[in-house]
Amino acid sequence: MSLIAVLPKIFYADIQQALDFFIDGLGFELGYHDEVLYIVNRDNATFQLMVDPELAETDSRPEIRIATDDIEAVYADIKARKPSILHPNLNHIKLQPWGLKEFAVLDPTTVCIVFQQSL
Repeated sequence: MSLIAVLPKIFYADIQQALDFFIDGLGFELGYHDEVLYIVNRDNATFQLMVDPELAETDSRPEIRIATDDIEAVYADIKARKPSILHPNLNHIKLQPWGLKEFAVLDPTTVCIVFQQSL
């Protein structure tokens, strides 16, 4: 038995903000959707985006990490698509002391997604 994927669920008051961020900014594609659940996919990464204004207003927005085997290509893709979503504190690829190359993006509701590659 093995774990094969992590499928984060993020709550939004304005689903269009989420779709603009994930589809236009990160290059995800919209799969299933109904009135409250939107599933977006890119490669082996899947996010469940939920319309729930009450839960979206909580003080703690998630930080999510996505591992990649080509961080330079992911960074170039996102920078070309929508450079405004690059996180102000990690808006370039940085070699971290813990042995990862990382950069981050930030959505308008302060959900942070860190892309990482092992050395």
